[in-house]
Amino acid sequence: MTKKRQIEDYSEVMKHETSSNNYLKSYIPKPSKISFEIQDRDEEIILILRQHPITQVKSIFILLFSFLFVPSLLKVSGLIDFLPEKFRFAFYAFIFILFLGMTFRSFLIWFFNVYIITDERIIDVDFLSMIYKNISTAKTENIEDVTKNTSGIMASLFDYGTIYIQTAAAKNEFEFEHVPHPAKVVKLLNELVIEEERERIEGRVN
Repeated sequence: MTKKRQIEDYSEVMKHETSSNNYLKSYIPKPSKISFEIQDRDEEIILILRQHPITQVKSIFILLFSFLFVPSLLKVSGLIDFLPEKFRFAFYAFIFILFLGMTFRSFLIWFFNVYIITDERIIDVDFLSMIYKNISTAKTENIEDVTKNTSGIMASLFDYGTIYIQTAAAKNEFEFEHVPHPAKVVKLLNELVIEEERERIEGRVN
């Protein structure tokens, strides 16, 4: 039995990608220094995805607007004028800390909600809070269909979209939401499915 081939041997997509270990990117191909907690010993990460950063702009504007608008509204309405100056300062400090906390929470949700493609399976990590996350996986051999949806001017302009993966696993549909380069990702997944089938036919090691 022969050893499994390197990703560049059968993937046109990964042949043209440079390895990256930048944790803050939303498209991280062939990382060599990044791992995840349920990774098998011989399992190789091919691609890590997050939602495209441009999709977070709306949340940032809402937080910023709330931070600027609420204190101004309270001041104009006179609802805090009766407070002593020290209490007013404490109130504004509380608003500022609350804004920082909500901003940090939004960042954590974006950072830890990841989609991982390895040479053996796909992994969807849903990070909901500091104490709860949900991890769904499916073997590449169980992938039945892969489609993408890119809608809207922003999605076309910044090249991001949602990928739908139908599987025969316990979770029968995976959604990689608003990820960069959806066409590349779909092509990569199809290449992995074909290679998995080749391995089965040729009796190569998984």
